[in-house]
Amino acid sequence: MSSFSALYAAYKKCRLGKRYKYEKMAFEENLSSNIYELHHRLAIGTYRISGYTVFKVYEPKEREIKCLYFKDRVVQRSLCDNAIKPYFQNRLVYDNCACQKGKGTHFGLYRVCDFLRSHYNKYGANGWILKGDINKYFYSIDCEKLKAMLFPKIHDDRLKVLLEHIIDSGSENSVGIPLGNQTSQWFALLYLDPLDRLVKEKLRIKYYSRYMDDFVLIHESKEYLKACLAEIKELVESLGLTLNPKTQIFPVRNGVDYLGFHIYLTETGKIVRKLRQNSKKAMKRRLAAMKIQYTKGEIEYAEVKRRLNSWIGHAKHGHTYHLRTHILKDAVFHREAAIKEDL
Repeated sequence: MSSFSALYAAYKKCRLGKRYKYEKMAFEENLSSNIYELHHRLAIGTYRISGYTVFKVYEPKEREIKCLYFKDRVVQRSLCDNAIKPYFQNRLVYDNCACQKGKGTHFGLYRVCDFLRSHYNKYGANGWILKGDINKYFYSIDCEKLKAMLFPKIHDDRLKVLLEHIIDSGSENSVGIPLGNQTSQWFALLYLDPLDRLVKEKLRIKYYSRYMDDFVLIHESKEYLKACLAEIKELVESLGLTLNPKTQIFPVRNGVDYLGFHIYLTETGKIVRKLRQNSKKAMKRRLAAMKIQYTKGEIEYAEVKRRLNSWIGHAKHGHTYHLRTHILKDAVFHREAAIKEDL
């Protein structure tokens, strides 16, 4: 992961979507020298993270993001692609569906739909769902426990030193990992691997999906899911985490909120996927803000189109034809912009 060719490949991935970013262009001014310096510092063990740019996001809720400088993102990309991923990806259960090639939110969404369809074929619309998540997951991960999980599986001492530095760089009192690092995504996948093993190997739950700290279990017995919840709670607490108070068990016929959609099963066995209400409201707020920005000339039509197409591409994974039509009709400046562009 520290070779010149690996770092150069990582740089090419990191520059995507950042063509005119100052940091990227500054790094490119002396591209060969900068990559060689990273290679040299990694090889002799003197590489250290330069620091973080800290800011907050407020959608879907307030979160503090710690963003690395461009050169450090190059190192983490190479580290994840060439060291962490080969070590750990094949050790994860299949339904751990976040941040892996060929997986993601839509993979998890369709897996839960398949689970509900399969459950209906056996039990009809009868059955129960356990939906849970971890309270402030990234900020609650115990760094020492994380190291204890990682290091026994790694046989390269230099890699251990580098990982320890990255883990400690964003933590306070050895608790929490920075939300924004690519490595943090992998650490978050791995930290709850004991939960995946408990559910699949001990509790033998067939219909189970996890996306980071959100997880869903489907079973025909409510009493068995109550027993599962007790064991899950005990394991989660042993990792220094707590379940969100919203964690609950409810009937299959109520459907489940998962990965931005409300998925429910009809009496005839049809699976319906609707965008959650907060997702609809958030898009309408963004649309209103874009109208104002476009009117003031603060954003171009191409940027408006990109944002709309991104949301529509996501919404198409649900039964949202009328909602998408309404959103596009509401985007009146979209048509005005198209006319201006043609002129």
